[in-house]
Amino acid sequence: VGEKGVGVREEEDRPAEAVGSVSGSRNEPFTTYFDSKIPIPDDETHSCFSFRKLWAFTGPGFLMSIAYLDPGNIESDLQSGAVAGFKLLWVLLLATVIGLLLQRLAARLGVVTGLHLAEVCHRQYRTVPRIILWLMVELAIIGSDMQEVIGSAIAINLLSVGKIPLWGGVLITIADTFVFLFLDKYGLRKLEAFFGFLITIMALTFGYEYVTVRPDQKQLLRGLFVPECRGCGTPQLEQAVGIVGAVIMPHNMYLHSALVKSRQVNRSNPREVRDANKYFFAESCIALFVSFIINVFVVSVFAEAFYGKTNADVHEVCANASSAHAALFPSDNATLEVDIYKGGAVLGCYFGPAALYIWAIGILAAGQSSTMTGTYSGQFVMEGFLNLRWSRFARVLLTRSIAITPTLFVAIFQDVEHLTGMNDFLNVLMSLQLPFALIPVLTFTSLPSVMNDFANGLFWKIGGGAVILLVCSINMYFVVAYVMALNHVGLYVGAAILSVIYLAFVAYLTWLCLIALGASALSCGTTHCWAFGARPELFLLNNVGADAAVMR
Repeated sequence: VGEKGVGVREEEDRPAEAVGSVSGSRNEPFTTYFDSKIPIPDDETHSCFSFRKLWAFTGPGFLMSIAYLDPGNIESDLQSGAVAGFKLLWVLLLATVIGLLLQRLAARLGVVTGLHLAEVCHRQYRTVPRIILWLMVELAIIGSDMQEVIGSAIAINLLSVGKIPLWGGVLITIADTFVFLFLDKYGLRKLEAFFGFLITIMALTFGYEYVTVRPDQKQLLRGLFVPECRGCGTPQLEQAVGIVGAVIMPHNMYLHSALVKSRQVNRSNPREVRDANKYFFAESCIALFVSFIINVFVVSVFAEAFYGKTNADVHEVCANASSAHAALFPSDNATLEVDIYKGGAVLGCYFGPAALYIWAIGILAAGQSSTMTGTYSGQFVMEGFLNLRWSRFARVLLTRSIAITPTLFVAIFQDVEHLTGMNDFLNVLMSLQLPFALIPVLTFTSLPSVMNDFANGLFWKIGGGAVILLVCSINMYFVVAYVMALNHVGLYVGAAILSVIYLAFVAYLTWLCLIALGASALSCGTTHCWAFGARPELFLLNNVGADAAVMR
């Protein structure tokens, strides 16, 4: 272990433009998105807070917030409103606040070290754990991508009045995602502005639905600020757990830690690093507030209009409106169950075709934006964990193919009206992957050898650990409830075997995290410890200078 710590490679000592070049070529930088960095203006007249600086730092937080607005979140919102009315809005608020605190850790890691979470994991974990961790994160990205791409395909199906099948919508989404992803060639700010445009579309479309339905404001405020759920049963409890799982996405930690590298910050200057942390956190607060308001729009619409409704109620209204979607709802007294597709159909039945098409436009914006950020997540994760040096097109093609191939098969063989079961499975899949993002980010942000003076203090160590334990426990409840509902002995046995392997790996990561949090008694205390390379601590770059030192 030298001055620069474990895992530092020779290319990190080369000039920035040489690092990551493909086969010696310097014409194409190693990473997308970071071809140029946004300069931060000096504003000596406002020493405490500068809106000029805030504007310069604005961008990464809004891209990160799109994960809080993906089709999976929208579906969770509408189901929450239909199942529990306004009663679970406080859970949505709490989950968003927890998500903000976790995103703060991810952003600080990227700002202070100049490396994103996948790159840090590549340098710290041994080969086998690192590969397992990469595979788990890839599974999370694939699951998220499937929901996002299918959400876009459903929106296209609704807008085309069913003329474009689900698989056709998937192909269209894949094609336009490739086109939009190359917007960064025209400037990072233009790309970020495009994402801002998509968020604006979501705000306007779902805001239109909110104004049209006119939810009860007293019930809305009560649901937001009174943490109770009177008369709630198992469906409402499971929905509350589902809200937490939908809001806090594992791949978003990797994404946010990478996006913050797009600003010019002299990491050898503690004042600049401190300012960057402050403004990135302020921007994240604003971005997640916007995403929270949009989520509240969706919950409130379905809480006001469809809470307590039965299939027979909706079937009658759709039939009277001569809607082609009346057949989606059997004429029985079962409680109405909705998803993104049925949600649009029922809005059209009750509030006219305009409500359906505007809903579909909002879903399309949500699916398209989250698909693009999911692509960036896949690129950052694969490049970081595997240290790839490929051309831009090859990287995009590979990362997209890994995620899109299973999505296309699902779209071909699954009917658009029967996707709820698959979404439940994907939510479980992503819930299982949460520890593989949350534990590493707490581990590395707690190490002074990684973060220097910006390492987590006692409050953040205890608070962060408690929050992560709470979130993972809630999601494990969701997973157990899903497995128990399968009612098949063979599946129980398979789940038990996989659980042992899964929990063993989580325990390994937790052990390393506890050492990072200060439980040095858990370390092996010898240079031959199987967990680490040469020491029982984790090391990164003790003295990382300007960005030229490590340009990834």
